[in-house]
Amino acid sequence: MAAPTLQQPSFLLANLKADTSTKPLLHRCQDLVKIIDDYPAKELHAIFPWLVETVFGSLDGIIAGWNLRLLHSRSNEYNIVLEFLKPSGPMMKLVYKLQAEEYKYEIPVNYLPGPVKACIQEGVLPDCPLFHNKLQFPLSGLLTLNLALNPFEFFMFNFAYCLITPKSYPQGQQGSSTDSAYFVLVDTYLKYFLPSEGSVPPSPFSDSRGSVTAPSPRSSSVSFAGYGVHSPSLLKHHIFHQPSVNADPAAQEIWRSETLLQMFVEIWLHHYSLEMYQKLQSPQVKLALLQYRLSMSSMPCQPYAQPGSGTCHTYQEPFSPTEEHVLVVRLLVKHLHAFSNSLKPEQLSSSPSAHSHTHTSPLEEFKRVVVQRFVQQKLYLFLQNCFGHWPLDASFRAVLETWLSYIQPWRYTGEKTNPQQDQNRTVPDKWELFVQENLLMYTKLFQVFLNRAVRTDLVNAKNALMVFRVAKVFAQPNLAEMIQKGEQLFLEPEHVLHHRQPRGYLTPSQGGSYVSSKQRVVTDMVFRVKSHVYALEGQDCQYKQMFGTELRGAVMKLIQIIAQARQTAKRISDHSSVATANNSFMSWFGMGSSDLNNTFNGAEAEESGECLKKTHEFLDRALENLCQIFKLNQGQLTQLISNLGSSQDDGNCKQLPDCIQGENGLILTDLGRKQIISGLRRFDIRYQGDPELQPIRSYENALLVRLLYRISSLLNDRFGGHMNALCSRQDFLGRLGRHYLADPILRHN
Repeated sequence: MAAPTLQQPSFLLANLKADTSTKPLLHRCQDLVKIIDDYPAKELHAIFPWLVETVFGSLDGIIAGWNLRLLHSRSNEYNIVLEFLKPSGPMMKLVYKLQAEEYKYEIPVNYLPGPVKACIQEGVLPDCPLFHNKLQFPLSGLLTLNLALNPFEFFMFNFAYCLITPKSYPQGQQGSSTDSAYFVLVDTYLKYFLPSEGSVPPSPFSDSRGSVTAPSPRSSSVSFAGYGVHSPSLLKHHIFHQPSVNADPAAQEIWRSETLLQMFVEIWLHHYSLEMYQKLQSPQVKLALLQYRLSMSSMPCQPYAQPGSGTCHTYQEPFSPTEEHVLVVRLLVKHLHAFSNSLKPEQLSSSPSAHSHTHTSPLEEFKRVVVQRFVQQKLYLFLQNCFGHWPLDASFRAVLETWLSYIQPWRYTGEKTNPQQDQNRTVPDKWELFVQENLLMYTKLFQVFLNRAVRTDLVNAKNALMVFRVAKVFAQPNLAEMIQKGEQLFLEPEHVLHHRQPRGYLTPSQGGSYVSSKQRVVTDMVFRVKSHVYALEGQDCQYKQMFGTELRGAVMKLIQIIAQARQTAKRISDHSSVATANNSFMSWFGMGSSDLNNTFNGAEAEESGECLKKTHEFLDRALENLCQIFKLNQGQLTQLISNLGSSQDDGNCKQLPDCIQGENGLILTDLGRKQIISGLRRFDIRYQGDPELQPIRSYENALLVRLLYRISSLLNDRFGGHMNALCSRQDFLGRLGRHYLADPILRHN
């Protein structure tokens, strides 16, 4: 059979570009499938960068690509795209085909995460192993640095970057749906390359050694400890991008899982300052960076850096994650918990020293360290920035649920539980280690959430729900005790660490004692908690206890605000009920309420009767859970709420918000703003102009109001004289005309 006639790469690329504007997506994908199957890697190498840009869009956002974030299941192209981009589909087949030939593709350093870019432009090697041995120094006269990535890294970089690329969406569309093609592909890639069951399927293409070529090994002088506070010896070398010819094929394939995860973490979780980025780096990495900088200073060609940009003193990463971005991060967190929890019990319980003597698959070892080593530090900073910068509205729910998903790994064990039993289920003791190694995720972020909660409108049911969700999670039996124990370990005196027992100790059968064994366990726990806190907050951090006196005062303040919000919701609900009763059907005949300044008739949807009932329910249950968490005295709480209720009588509610006198009038203080947000006080704003020209309410149909006003004005102009004559008569018709046509105030004069 004759071989197919192959076009030259330049003609092939030109034809594909021409087809983009003339053929539908289905036909283009069918053509690409044939080209990927028939053409050798040398010809496919020329079209690969263009194809990636066509699918995911350009890194600068000018080219939209296939708009994966806007492509939903109801679209005709949805299934076509998923079939083409799935892990075993044609596109990934092209990636593996090029991977076997060791081709490289360049990414400008300008598109790297801000802190990484700033470090490179300063001549400092980033701590992330993903960027090691890939920096391409510019030739003489060139001003830009590039990274040389292999095909798999290049594909995953563009896929991950697609989420954060600023795009201009058509009016009425936004990329926040969890059924978009992009969201589904992220889920599919995670399940394929980080499987909870089984192993990662091998690639269909192989090189002369029988496996797809893995990335080149990193420099041995650079430690992997930058990804965590643990010793790098806990993880075997094959996870470090150091494959060998005689290595286990499964070990050579694990690099794809690591690359995918590193790419997602580096691209999606980098919203913090360069100073914070450098604080993340371990002492070993900082020493390597210093050596690298010294070697760079002797090079004739220095990396270009614009004056005043990208320096430690002037750089600040802008904060701009979207709700869609946070939802994808939550998907990553949930899957990593499920992936880590699928570790076999015997591997989970075995010590690091045992791993060096027993054979363990690379994937199982990866599961053991994936959350702490790869995700914890950067996710902590990402959430901390979200808590501090996100608007005080209901969209914060996405951030909140991401946090709550991370601190509840026991929800993703794969065990099927009854939802009713799950609400009161005790947190198993085996998660105590996770709580200790993630102490700041519980304590520090809870404190930051408190600062948000006291500034939020808790009368809104959606905001009240968020407070209830947090209180419910922390009120799970045994969780508060675990957090308290972790804090006690951190507060152990420093001299405890200076008398640590050696790792090699005698068991009781060998002449040792259980006492020394227990002391060593406690010492290791103290060291683990302190290492975690210092790694994230620095050696000079001022730790505030979650169950300390200061935070207890903040919790009491939140309880007071919750009680105020409950009373405000009740007052609004009662006022709405009265207003609804007054505006009955009889009001159409002029016999209803004539209050033109009623501010409750047009309550927004969040202030409707049903929502206010939910607000009351959420806040009541939040109060119960907070009392359970912090073991508050029920009598004192009742007294606090009753005192608050008696002090806020009707006269107090009519007071103005707290203000100071300024040059141009009253100026709200911070207390006054909180009073307005909580609905405790408000300005007595009344319309004093022509009642017929008062502003249109938010609950009214503006078009209909203007139309009826014009009709009534026209009737007044044409028949005003006749109506005045009718109202001037003293008989029955005159009284009837005055009742329906005259001003209510003038009617009784």
